[in-house]
Amino acid sequence: MVNNMKEGYKLRDDFPILNQEVNGKPLVYLDNAATTQKPKAVIDRVSSFLAEENANIHRGVHHLSMNATIAYDDARSSVAKFIKAKSADEIIFVRGATEAVNLVAHSFCKNRIQKDDEILVTEMEHHANIIPWQIVAKEIGAKVIPIAITDEGEIDLKDFESKINNRTKMAAFVHVSNALGTINPAKEMIATLKSKNIPVLLDGAQAVAHQPVDVQDLDCDFYVFSSHKLFGPDGIGVLYGRSELLTEMPPYQGGGDMINIVSFEGTTFRSPPERFEAGTPNISGAIGLKKAIEYITELGWDKIHEIESSLLDHATETLNAIPSLKIIGTARSKVPVLSFTMKSAHPHDIATILDTNAIAVRAGHHCAQPLMKRLGVSATTRASMSFYNTTDEINQLGDALKKVSDIFGN
Repeated sequence: MVNNMKEGYKLRDDFPILNQEVNGKPLVYLDNAATTQKPKAVIDRVSSFLAEENANIHRGVHHLSMNATIAYDDARSSVAKFIKAKSADEIIFVRGATEAVNLVAHSFCKNRIQKDDEILVTEMEHHANIIPWQIVAKEIGAKVIPIAITDEGEIDLKDFESKINNRTKMAAFVHVSNALGTINPAKEMIATLKSKNIPVLLDGAQAVAHQPVDVQDLDCDFYVFSSHKLFGPDGIGVLYGRSELLTEMPPYQGGGDMINIVSFEGTTFRSPPERFEAGTPNISGAIGLKKAIEYITELGWDKIHEIESSLLDHATETLNAIPSLKIIGTARSKVPVLSFTMKSAHPHDIATILDTNAIAVRAGHHCAQPLMKRLGVSATTRASMSFYNTTDEINQLGDALKKVSDIFGN
């Protein structure tokens, strides 16, 4: 474990942004649940593509276009391998996890639900996995039903089972909570739902940077995530869908490259995944995502898990030692994310003071207002870690929070 913790210090050198100072102090970046930083390998790969290889993909017969097409297709194959999809044709590139959920809600769910049908979500969802279902449900006359969570921030499995009935036509829930770090028992929940022929979308935006994902083993119908939370570029994300379901789904948007024949009498569409990628895609983003996956794969999940588990344990102990501080969400299974409140100190004030100490955290409701309401808080301060963080940084966080406690007289 000691060797791997030392490795975490070395890994910082792979991320140029971490070498800077803020307010005259070395940057401590603890906002990884909002977005991860990018290794130099990803930055260089995107830069080299734009500088030396840039061209639009498909249909072009010139050298640059053909090479760009190959690179884009290779990126799709890399993603498929990364999450263990059966085929690269099950991988659709989108702008991010939010667009992926909207695509499934409108192209899949909307055509399968009727008035008074029900869509299951949980109380811990990000707004992006609530609102798309609400929009579709309102249009059809269906209902979005929340599954309760416990005071510890875990899904109440008894409530989950009680909410399933013959009106349940779709379920969508988060693999890992962005606000609390809770790792949900996704495989077990999916098995229960699939035994009743209920399709399942799993929001993996917070999972893919912390643990391996096997969509076939999970047996989910859809899986979504964003590149920027996996050390890749922003503006691109992934929708995995079972091939038999994607084939049945109509296009989400219309435009170039997703068609077979266009005429004023009607238009025919290509097979997935192209059917769902209208217009020029984010080519450089896909190529950057491939490089990010290569970086993670080379690093290895065992090393990542050991570093992050040690960081979470140390951070939990450090924060619990501050009398005025309360950790919100104490699930038994977590990624290195800690949300907390402090007596008399508003989360935004805490985050502002931490910033003067060059510590970057997130404050607010974390796009999870129903979760905050359930836990009896309006907002929290969130420190979210990654493998490039260090125990020294956690100690700096603890020292700064003690100053916050002193300032507010806690």
